[in-house]
Amino acid sequence: MSETFIPSKDASLESSISTLLGKLESIGFHVIERSWLNEIENIWSVHVTDRDCTRLFSNGKGGSELAARASALGEFFERLSTNYFWTHFYLGGTVAKNDFVHYPNEQWFPVKGKAWPKGILTPELQAFYNPEKAVHAEQLIDLNSGNAERGICTIPYTRLRDGQTVLYPVNLIGNLYVSNGMSAGNTLMEARTQALSEIFERDIKFRIIRDGLCLPDVPEAVINRYPRIAAGIHGLRAAGFGILVKDASLGGEYPVMNVTLLHPQDQGVFASFGAHPRFEVALERALTELLQGRALDSLGDFPAPGFDQDEIADAQNLEIHFVDSSGVISWEFLRDTPDFEFVDWNFSNTTAEDYQWSVDRIHASGHDIFVADFTHLGVYACRMFVPGMSEIYPIEELQWENNTVGNLVRPAILRLNELTQTECQTLLDTFAQLDLAEELPITTLIGLAADADTAWADLRVGELKTLLGLAVGDEEVVLEGCAWIGQFGVLSEQRRRVYRCIENLLQLDDAERDVGQYNETLSLLFGEPTLRQATALVRREQPFFGLNTLGANMEGSEMHQRLLGAYQKVQRLKGVPLN
Repeated sequence: MSETFIPSKDASLESSISTLLGKLESIGFHVIERSWLNEIENIWSVHVTDRDCTRLFSNGKGGSELAARASALGEFFERLSTNYFWTHFYLGGTVAKNDFVHYPNEQWFPVKGKAWPKGILTPELQAFYNPEKAVHAEQLIDLNSGNAERGICTIPYTRLRDGQTVLYPVNLIGNLYVSNGMSAGNTLMEARTQALSEIFERDIKFRIIRDGLCLPDVPEAVINRYPRIAAGIHGLRAAGFGILVKDASLGGEYPVMNVTLLHPQDQGVFASFGAHPRFEVALERALTELLQGRALDSLGDFPAPGFDQDEIADAQNLEIHFVDSSGVISWEFLRDTPDFEFVDWNFSNTTAEDYQWSVDRIHASGHDIFVADFTHLGVYACRMFVPGMSEIYPIEELQWENNTVGNLVRPAILRLNELTQTECQTLLDTFAQLDLAEELPITTLIGLAADADTAWADLRVGELKTLLGLAVGDEEVVLEGCAWIGQFGVLSEQRRRVYRCIENLLQLDDAERDVGQYNETLSLLFGEPTLRQATALVRREQPFFGLNTLGANMEGSEMHQRLLGAYQKVQRLKGVPLN
């Protein structure tokens, strides 16, 4: 059988796919391919999901069907190996008390006061992540275990400059780095090169957008050196889109390329970036990223270029660019006169050169690289951090948007229907002290994978506070909550109607009217079932409006149980050496 090799990969695509699928089957995962797209020549993408737990998914892209499949399977493995699939979820009370929660080599530090314990990170890194010492030690307890008694869970990472082991808090990783710098590969160097390329891509992309830089065009003669890439670009232009191909190396300094789509129908702009020490690979990644998971008819509705550079440079806009690249781009980016000359760069030609050049370039810029390799699933995978370069979210979010806040309310929420009135009041008071956004999903707050079409799936902080207000008889809280729910408009119409009815019942009672005299009208306005439900809630006969008890291990959610079942499949292999 013929084999297909592409630049930057140390095994044929056929071999990679066969190996990855075989490993998945042996672990107990059965992936399904969905949403294949190939509307433009040589631009492929696919979505892969686990048959038994759809919360486990990945996306792949490439210049061929095989390349896209290998890409998706590689991403699936990197998310399994690094625990990224479970980053945003609570692992339950049982796992939190296991010998290890994340990895066998994890180390725990008890919380004693506000100061970060010695031994976590290094003194220099503690100063970097917590310069004002405003983030207290308890805020480093991870969302996944929520185990305050055990303390702060850390994972050992190696500093490449000198081989020193540094203990990184799991909480800090999840809050600041998300998926940046993760990769799986056929070899250790291939995986690490991909992780560093991703870090380069996002750092330079953010810099270009934040500073409103204008990039030089890549000459057509250079593009034509790569016929498969040139065919994809031609196909997009033939489909009616304006396509700009830009050198994002900032004068030959970084391994980054850009392909920008201009939509002539709605004047939207979408800038796609790709990175790798080899020019060809970086350019193809920028092109295929443009259409990953996107059909041609879904390329509308990207924002038009903007003029307010402060808004464009805002962390929220940059976050949108990280999530799906749909943030606003400055008009400065689209100038005819670039800020840099085009450089016909190519920094390496072998995997060893790819890796060494990437490490040397980052070290030369004054940054350190920290790496952890994960081989327990039989595949090379890694996670890499470059402090000051690879953070996706500002370090201030450790203080203001730290996901550990969910640990403060989760225990009570897990047994919501069992709470006494006093406990309901305590939970309501805690919400008042935390001052969380009303629209924050409870699933995000407590790390719940909710079953679809259940009350938990759409529950927000504002609604839960309203229900707690009903449970304790705090009319002011309930009326404020009903008003917010009416304006929020995301809940189903049926559910919103119940809160409108509650609002009317309370206001009629406040006006010292006999509510019973209005039952017929209320029934005609809201319907008899809605009136019964609203009355039951007001009378505390049915306190939490369809919210079933979740339990200490989220037993009340089938989807969460599937997620935990998947976790156990990888947990049992941790500590087993690579075959």
